[in-house]
Amino acid sequence: MAVVTTVDLTAGPGVGFLPLVSLGPAFAGLVGGWRRTAVVGMTAFVLCLGLGVYNGLFESRRGLTALLSVAGVTAAGVVAAVMRQRREAELASVRSIAEVAQRVLLRPVPRSAGPLRIAVSYTSAMAKARIGGDLYEVVTSPAGVRIIVGDVQGKGLEAVESAAVVLGAFREAAHDEPDLPAVGERVERALNRHLSGERFVTAVLAEIGDGPDATLLNFGHPAPLVVRPSGSVAFAEPPERALPLGLSLHDAGAPAPYEVPFTPGDQLLFYTDGVTEARDALGRFYPLDERAALLKDPDPETALRSVREDLVEHVEGPLHDDAAMLLVRYRHGR
Repeated sequence: MAVVTTVDLTAGPGVGFLPLVSLGPAFAGLVGGWRRTAVVGMTAFVLCLGLGVYNGLFESRRGLTALLSVAGVTAAGVVAAVMRQRREAELASVRSIAEVAQRVLLRPVPRSAGPLRIAVSYTSAMAKARIGGDLYEVVTSPAGVRIIVGDVQGKGLEAVESAAVVLGAFREAAHDEPDLPAVGERVERALNRHLSGERFVTAVLAEIGDGPDATLLNFGHPAPLVVRPSGSVAFAEPPERALPLGLSLHDAGAPAPYEVPFTPGDQLLFYTDGVTEARDALGRFYPLDERAALLKDPDPETALRSVREDLVEHVEGPLHDDAAMLLVRYRHGR
């Protein structure tokens, strides 16, 4: 508006820039509230009126046309601003509900369970209005500490419903079932009653009892990372790959449990594919095993925070997928 006024005063009425004063309320309607848009529109109207009188444009239709342009654009800008603010309020409400649902679904895990210290990190993706399907839970049962970390295919409310079914079934089965395969079968049955089509859930279950080993059961999920006190790092790969939960109708058979040595000083890092599939500007995946040295901090929450910050730095911006990590550290003898 200032530029148009300057040009109009300098070049005279013959240039015909006066109707461009309406760009002020037009842009105000895109970025500001309706009150700000109305104030900018009134300012533009006064400028247009003053310049029209100064240039003698009201002796013809040019001045009236310019005033009508400013008034029309201002009215449209105010309406657009009101509609945009309503949509923003609705989106804020949806996001708030989504955050509450996510917190109810993913309850805080215990920071310690017997000799184990536990920390969790959950990093939301860039599209905050989309509720993710990453899930985790830690349950202390008569057989020991039982853990699940998984990832539901897809996003939105359907993913949340599937995650709720998995977590609900796991929380019940972890207390009742005698071993980890029985827990997995119960979760599988519950999920098959809920799912339709080709939707599925990848998950890894773990049981840490009185022995020197951790028992794992992997349903097509990325293998946990094992970090030893000596600094050695390895992925706890299953002996055979298995289908995710929800695809048992393909008759591929249930996964077999396998054991991983887990003794004082060892760490198990469970994670979802949002961690290892995060890419930098050159398209390189996040090298989780090469960043295991970040887990050396005595406090597991601080150690996991270091990995999360390094992950965000690797991506150089918001993540494109939710990234969940659960760190289990064996702190002393049983």
